[in-house]
Amino acid sequence: MFQDLRFGVRMLLKHKGFTMVAVLSLALGIGANTTLFSVVDAVLLKTLPVAEPEGLTLFEWQSGLSFRVNGWSGTSNVPAPPGRRGASLFRYEVFERMRQARAAAPESPLSDFFAFAPINQVAAVAGGQAEIVNGQAVSGGYYAGLRVQPILGRAITDQDDKPGAAPVVVLSHQFWRERFGADPSVIGQPLKLNKLSFTIIGVTPPAFTGALQVDYHPAVTVPIACEPLLRGERSRLGTANKPGAWWLDLMGRLRPSATYEQARDSLNGAFQAAALDVMPPPRKENEPAKLDPKDYPRLVAQSGSRGMLDMRKVYAGAIYGLFIVVALVLLIACANVANLLLARAALRGPEISVRLAVGAGRWRLVRQLLTESVLLAALGGAIGLLFALCGKGALMALNEKDTGLLPRDVDLSLNWRVLAFTFAVSLLTGVLFGMAPAWRATSPDLATALKQSRRMTGAVSRLSKGLIVAQVALSLLLLVGAGLFIRTLYNLQRVDLGFNQENLLLFRLQPEQGGYKDERLSQFYQRLFERLDNLPGVRAATFGRVALIANDNWFNDILLPGETEKTAAEHSTMRQMARENYFATMEIPLLRGRGFTAQDDQRAPNVAIVSQTFARKFFPNEDALGKRVTFTGSKREVEIVGVVADTKYETQRQEIQPLLYTPWWQEGEVIGEMHFALRTAGEPTALAATVRQVVRELDGNLPVTEVSTQTARSQATLGQERLYARLLSFFGGLALLLAAIGLSGVLAYSVAQRTNEIGIRMALGAQARDILRLVIWQGMKLVLLGLAVGALGAYALKRLLAGQYFASSDWQRQMAEQLYGVKGTDPAIFAVIVSLLTLVALLACWLPARKAAQVDPLDALRHE
Repeated sequence: MFQDLRFGVRMLLKHKGFTMVAVLSLALGIGANTTLFSVVDAVLLKTLPVAEPEGLTLFEWQSGLSFRVNGWSGTSNVPAPPGRRGASLFRYEVFERMRQARAAAPESPLSDFFAFAPINQVAAVAGGQAEIVNGQAVSGGYYAGLRVQPILGRAITDQDDKPGAAPVVVLSHQFWRERFGADPSVIGQPLKLNKLSFTIIGVTPPAFTGALQVDYHPAVTVPIACEPLLRGERSRLGTANKPGAWWLDLMGRLRPSATYEQARDSLNGAFQAAALDVMPPPRKENEPAKLDPKDYPRLVAQSGSRGMLDMRKVYAGAIYGLFIVVALVLLIACANVANLLLARAALRGPEISVRLAVGAGRWRLVRQLLTESVLLAALGGAIGLLFALCGKGALMALNEKDTGLLPRDVDLSLNWRVLAFTFAVSLLTGVLFGMAPAWRATSPDLATALKQSRRMTGAVSRLSKGLIVAQVALSLLLLVGAGLFIRTLYNLQRVDLGFNQENLLLFRLQPEQGGYKDERLSQFYQRLFERLDNLPGVRAATFGRVALIANDNWFNDILLPGETEKTAAEHSTMRQMARENYFATMEIPLLRGRGFTAQDDQRAPNVAIVSQTFARKFFPNEDALGKRVTFTGSKREVEIVGVVADTKYETQRQEIQPLLYTPWWQEGEVIGEMHFALRTAGEPTALAATVRQVVRELDGNLPVTEVSTQTARSQATLGQERLYARLLSFFGGLALLLAAIGLSGVLAYSVAQRTNEIGIRMALGAQARDILRLVIWQGMKLVLLGLAVGALGAYALKRLLAGQYFASSDWQRQMAEQLYGVKGTDPAIFAVIVSLLTLVALLACWLPARKAAQVDPLDALRHE
């Protein structure tokens, strides 16, 4: 082996041009795959940074569709069989019954059982600086169950998670370092959260971000018993007059030798009884009072080593899709290097024939040639790691700028799993692209090979041609994918939003976190508008509860005139609560009726303005003006006094939905956080500092968040599409470059092999243009065949992905949903890509053809 390595190094150094092209081709493919695998590892495969994560159990549940719940608070993306519902969220009362059942069982398979849930948007005041941070509520056994020990102070215990206990908080390591300067004396100090004082009792380790969700990093963690202190009337625990929500995630830790099935069975009875006890009564006449036993909710237990899985599944489609793309790039690189090795093996034919003639075994020579191939792959893998480091930084920079593809602050470190993957890929590619050339090179007819016959040239040529066809076909697939996403981005950027997004400065305020509510909250907003309306450079100032084109929404079930809850069909509308000048400021046209006025306050009759789609859908054959609709939750009836033009609501790609507007004065308890919009005379961002100062003068404890222009916010919602277009364009261009190098290399080899033939043709009267045409057509035949194979492959892939198995796949469905205003077989995109491929192929063919046309006939005839 040492001799093989020495000889392989000598051969690679002897042919530096070949070595450089082969190593760089492989380095690009391996580097791209290593970068994407680091993403797969960090987002989809990595286990929690806790002790013995494999012992953790995650609980979910399934039920029939007729099982009823009061309401959800959080994400619960759990797949379930057809006709059943899957969820990962639990009510607090249900958790308590399950915890009591575990404690009462002397031989429970669970040593620990705990609950946790996010608390978004907490106003924290640290060092006199107010900011909005993410929080988390946990049960007393959370840290003990995870086996996480704080680096400072202590963790939350069961004694802290009791009604009436002193409010305490545990800080994340990052928050402690950034806001308290890593000061160890913070233990025992107060921290204001939503204007309430909490005592700091601990700081978590650096590796533990605080939560078990891949994209959620809470800065502060409090006991579940303190959740009502932070959320006030919006508490999800529930009261005597208000039922609680399903909002908690549940996990446990298995005892040694216990199984997930045992954990599930030990708690299923308590869960089922508690869930049925809190099920609300039927709202409609056709709903049964009693639930059929087949629809009873049933507990599901699975591994919790990776934490919560719902958001991992959200990111899986995009990540696996890009991973397939870079795998195709690596295949093209392998085909390219295999072609180079085939050409090189043909030139080494006499050397190999002599070795065989003097007694070398075939497998000995195959081993020698494979050693050279693996050595090439190892060099490619080493340089690929350097490319992966650069690619990781570029990918994270794109993700921070464009958002949407990966979770924020994801750790893409090249750990041992990533290094093992790179080593395995390098070894596999070395064997993959080296085996066929080695096998071909060691199977000549010695009698003729020693006479320098070219008999084996035809076989090698056919294999080379097949690899070129495959490269062109794969390049076509990647470039078509890039074209589809570029066209999607183009279409989305030109969607008519229904309002003027130019010269709009946006920001968000959450005064209720500062203790403002009812009349005091309304007065605060009035004082703020008195200042904003008079700011120099501000043409108009308004606000709404929902930020447009920001993946935000608010909707209500409604009753149409003459309907009751028990007899009504399902009617739902998107909602917006706004100031009276909202439509004028956003430049949304009023089509019929009137707009809101300052007189539409709490003393006036309840009114509403609806969109065109709302009027068309719910009142198709009559005028919507003067009609009354009722919100099913609050039982509040409103009269429609105006109709405005349709606008996009959540995103550019979402279809226009019915939308109902109400004046903010008439919303009462619903008034809370608001999204402000200032129509400016000049550059909106120039007023950002002034707006912060105005709010600070009114209340220094209220942070101004999400400051942006409407144009920037709209572009931010297209971050994933923009990133797809850029990455696919890069990888498609890389694949095209590799294919062009491979085509040019094969033709150059062919020209070298046919030097005698070309000389004879020119001696018999062939012109340079005839030789150019001969060589170019030889390459273009392969390109045209590759384009045909690629088109057939694209069609077959489209049919396959539309089949029953793939159509039900989450990641495939997510990838298909990324396209907008374009079909997978768009003829315009195919025409552009085919034209681009043809032009690049013509250039790749022209270079060796030009060399062939310059052959001197006398030198060519003496070539042998």
